[in-house]
Amino acid sequence: MQGEQGKVVFKPYDQGQLQMFPPSLDSLIPENHIVRLINSAIDKMDILPIIDGYKGGGTSSYHPRMLLKVVVYAYSQRIYSSRQIAKEVRENVNFMWLSGGNRPDFRTINRFRSSRLRGTTEKIFAAMLELLSEAGLVNLNEYFLDGTKLEANATRYSFVWKKSTQRHEENLDKKVRELFREIDRLNRHENKHYRGKDLPELGEDAVAISAEQMEERLAELNKALAEPDENTDKETRLRLKKAARKLEKDFIPRKKKYRKQRQLFKGRNSYSKTDPDATFMRMKEDHMRNGQLKPGYNVQMGTENQFITGYSVHQKSTDTTLFAPHLATLENEFGFVPEKLIADAGYGSEENYSILESQDINGYVKYGGFDGESSRKFALQKDFYPEFMEYDEKAGAFICPAGKRLNLQGTRKRKTANGFVSLYHIYESEKCDGCELRACCHNQQSNRRIQVNHKLLVYRKKARENLRSPQGETLRRRRLVEIESVFGQIKHNRAFRRFMLRGLEKVTIETGLLSLAHNMKKWHRTLQNPVPV
Repeated sequence: MQGEQGKVVFKPYDQGQLQMFPPSLDSLIPENHIVRLINSAIDKMDILPIIDGYKGGGTSSYHPRMLLKVVVYAYSQRIYSSRQIAKEVRENVNFMWLSGGNRPDFRTINRFRSSRLRGTTEKIFAAMLELLSEAGLVNLNEYFLDGTKLEANATRYSFVWKKSTQRHEENLDKKVRELFREIDRLNRHENKHYRGKDLPELGEDAVAISAEQMEERLAELNKALAEPDENTDKETRLRLKKAARKLEKDFIPRKKKYRKQRQLFKGRNSYSKTDPDATFMRMKEDHMRNGQLKPGYNVQMGTENQFITGYSVHQKSTDTTLFAPHLATLENEFGFVPEKLIADAGYGSEENYSILESQDINGYVKYGGFDGESSRKFALQKDFYPEFMEYDEKAGAFICPAGKRLNLQGTRKRKTANGFVSLYHIYESEKCDGCELRACCHNQQSNRRIQVNHKLLVYRKKARENLRSPQGETLRRRRLVEIESVFGQIKHNRAFRRFMLRGLEKVTIETGLLSLAHNMKKWHRTLQNPVPV
């Protein structure tokens, strides 16, 4: 449009302008856009496990390949709400191109994400790993492992604590016993209603009273009350009716509630009423604040070249006990066992070192105190640590720097949450009184006593050699930028700190989608900025 002389000239703007050949959606998307990579990658994947979940019949369904593309692309763009995804499919050119003009509503998207993908996300992720391996981006030999806690989609103040439940149930049992004794006292002179004997006494030392026992007592009591009795006064019958009503309306429902709560704990110390699979954990970002516990899940992830190569979701906050189930997931679901595994001191235990040895994995796993071994303080006290003391294997005794012997006093066993048993040997010094080195050695009031796990000392020695080797130092430096940067991308750059779905199974699905989206983003960045050979 030509303006008047001396005035600004604007480009043509006419919303009613007709075009002979309307542009296609494909022509509006750049060739190097991430949506094209997601489209081509998922087209290459075998999604038969998802398709097999459709029963057929009735009205036609949206194609699962289209829905998978839409959901993965949404997660890569920090869009996690099913309603927001449905809105983007209607309005966003990239989503419209991916969906091929289909417009699934938020219910369809949420049903696909939470139900159709059930039991199949791991297989889709394994197909993703095959594509990354074919592209030369990962070789699945090096595995950098760590865990992070993500908040559950649950109310923060909906906690149920195991100790509180046990205390309330014990108090209830006391009240039930008192009520039973009162019932027996009232019926002491009415034996004919109970065939010549009192109601059975449970006793003070009973471990617990079950709901079935209460229901049995209630049935007997109701039967006795239903029979006419001339010898029972009105006040006694009223008190018996009140006891029966208390059993039926209060004690029995509470006992069943506590039993259900005990079943929901599943070895945990807490759970959320809103999402019973979630456990209350201390989130990392809250350590510098008030340390508030929040319902959440412990997500274990492994990476290679900052691609996620494995994941699993757990209900316990301690990483140490999750090592075995996570490796089992790698082998059973994703079909590989790494040659080298790198992890921090949270995984350094006898159980985990033995797993690495049994599976012939070269482990670069720290143990508690490894970083402190490079300090000046450790250098001064090194000779007083059991693993650096002289050990007389024939006599079974340690010899301290002062020349005193620590003789074997006994052994004790410890069992982990996974059932792994460790054997500890207890040693005690002959005499520490008057020793010049006592202040450097220990501050115990009596002679020095130590507990030594000999197998763990052997594993620690091997781990120390691996970690301090040239390759070990390189891998330790890489670990800081491998898994930690992935967690940073997920939790900060993509603002995913809280799950959208509820329940362990659905949360695992969402973790799989999050991992697929992350790998697509990383793959796209790699294509845009190839590393020079």
